[in-house]
Amino acid sequence: MLNSKRGAGWKQFFISVPMTEATSGTARLAAAFARAKTQGRGALIPYLCAGDPDRATSAGLLAALGPAGADIIELGIPYGDPLADGPTIAAAAQRAIDGGTTLDDALGLAAQAARDGAPPILAFTYFNPVLQYGIERFADALVAAGACGAIVPDVPLEETDALRKAFAPRGLALPLLIAPTTPPARAAAIAAASEGFVYLVSRLGVTSASKEPDFAWIAARVAALRGATALPLAIGFGISSAEHIRRAYEIADGAIVGSALIDAYAGTDGEEAVARVRAFLTRLGGAPGVP
Repeated sequence: MLNSKRGAGWKQFFISVPMTEATSGTARLAAAFARAKTQGRGALIPYLCAGDPDRATSAGLLAALGPAGADIIELGIPYGDPLADGPTIAAAAQRAIDGGTTLDDALGLAAQAARDGAPPILAFTYFNPVLQYGIERFADALVAAGACGAIVPDVPLEETDALRKAFAPRGLALPLLIAPTTPPARAAAIAAASEGFVYLVSRLGVTSASKEPDFAWIAARVAALRGATALPLAIGFGISSAEHIRRAYEIADGAIVGSALIDAYAGTDGEEAVARVRAFLTRLGGAPGVP
C-alpha cells in the first residue's frame, strides 16, 4: 500500500502557477497534440513509474524524455495493487515502493520536471490512493505540481463524478479508457465524458510489451469514435516498436509507451538508465540524432 504521508522537503519541489485558460492542464495537452499534428505525426507519450529504480534516477529520466522526443509524459504513482498493470510496470511500482516513494514524492518529481521545462505531465494512479489522500487535496496537489491531470483506470464512467467535479474547475484533464470489450454506445459515452484525450486500450489484458496491439480493432473503433468526440485519441497497451508507433500515428492521434520503455532501462540506474531511455525513444522515432 502506498504511503501518502508528506516527506521532508515536500514543498520545495512545488511550483505556483496562476491558472488561466491558456495554462490549464487541458489546454496544455491540447497544444501538445496540436503541435505534433502540425509536424505530421501523432503525440509520443512515454510512461514512467515515479521512483523507479530510485528517485534520483527517476528525476533524470523525466528530464531526458522531452529532449528525446516525448510530447506528453505519463508519470505513474506507485501502488501495490495495480489492476491494469502487467508484470513490468507492477515490478517497477514495487521497486519504487520498496525505495520509499510516496504519492507526495511522485508529485514532487512531477513538479521538479515541470519547473525544468518538461512536456505536459499526467499522473497515472489508481483510485484508492487518491481517496486516501483526499480527492480535492489531490486535485490541488496536481495543480501545485504543474501537472495536467490524471488517468485513473479503475474508476468506471458512472463513478467519475467526484473526480470530474474536483478536476474541471482546476482545468485538470481526466482521460478515460475504452477497451476492446466496451460496447459502442458506452464507448461513445466514455469519449464524451473524457477530458484531455481518450485512451484506447489496444487489446485485452494488462499492460505488456510482449503482446501485439490489435490494430484492426483500433482502426474500426477510432473511425466510430471520431463522430462522438473532437478530443485526440491515443493508443496504449503493447506499443513497443517503431512499427507500432507508425501504425498508431496512421490511425489515431498519439501512442503511449510504457512497459517497453521500462524494459529498456531494466537493471540499470543513473546515467546508464538515462542513456538507454534516450536511445530507445530515438529508435521509436522520437528526436533524431539524440545521443
